[in-house]
Parts: sequence; structure tokens; C-alpha cells
Amino acid sequence: MNSNELRPGMAIKMDGNLWAITQYTHVTPGNLRAFVQIKIKNLEKGQIIEKRLRSGEAVEVVELDRRPMTYLYAQAGKHCFMDDASYDQVELDNDTVGDLPLYILPNSQVVVCWCDGKAVSIELPNVVELEVKDTPPGIKGATATNQLKEATLETGLKTRVPPFITIGEKVRISTVDGSYNSRA
Repeated sequence: MNSNELRPGMAIKMDGNLWAITQYTHVTPGNLRAFVQIKIKNLEKGQIIEKRLRSGEAVEVVELDRRPMTYLYAQAGKHCFMDDASYDQVELDNDTVGDLPLYILPNSQVVVCWCDGKAVSIELPNVVELEVKDTPPGIKGATATNQLKEATLETGLKTRVPPFITIGEKVRISTVDGSYNSRA
């Protein structure tokens, strides 16, 4: 496939390793040739690097089998998932799962990507709704913009939220960087 046709979420084979594209940018500087800047994640080791490809360069794309699965529970460093179609259960280790436990509660839907019969990564939704379990009370009269306070969510994720958010409220959190998006 041509490097101009790459998109985030695709898997490519490069240098003998399997990589997932997390960011894609097509750059056309004024006096130089156009190029493609991608941020890729090694699906076996979890390493993230940036790579620059020539515009139009051939890249080997790998088709991943994306299966909707239900996250059931975590136990002793393993995470159990159930295939929604066949009801088969599989256990994945912490390296494959990554930051999933900070964003997803048990009995939630995720997409597990498979390559050659092996689970290689998990696609989280862009935004998740979580309940605030602990946060200091807001300061009355504090109306300055961009004023945020620490909050601990029901999964243990720590993030910064606006001062009007209280304990027990549900908030929408971005799974890309763990930042607050809005009230739920």
C-alpha cells in the first residue's frame, strides 16, 4: 500500500515487526518534497516510535481480525475477555492489555485485534464515562478559567477536572491522554 493511504488504526509490518499506526500526518514543506510522519506502536513490545516515510513509499499493510469482546475481570496479572459471538473466554497479559484497566470497567465492550491467532492489541473507545470517587470540594467564587483540581475515578485513574465536579458525578474521559472531556 502507498504511504499516502495509511490511516490511524491500521497495522503494518516494518523491519520484521508488527506495528499499529496511532497518528498520521502528511507534511508538505514549502521547498522540500512531501513526506508522511507516522507514530507507530510495536504490537509485541509496546514500544512507540515516530517514523518518516517518503510520500508514495510502499508499505506492507497487515489485516487484523477485529473482534468485539467483553472485558470480564482481572486476576493475578491476567485479564479475562469473552468473545461476544462464540462465548469463548481468553486471558491476556498486562503487556497486551496496556492501560485498559484504567479506562474500562468489567462487563464493558472493547475490540480485540488478532493477528495469526494471537491477540496483539486492544482498541479502546475514544471516550469513556467514569464516576468520580474522590476529589476535593470546589472553592466558592473561584471562577478563573483553566482552573482544575485532582480527581480519582472509579477505576483508580487520576485526572484533573473543573472545580464544579463533585464526588459521585459521571464524567467523560478521553482514552488517548486521560484528560477530562465533559460531564456525562
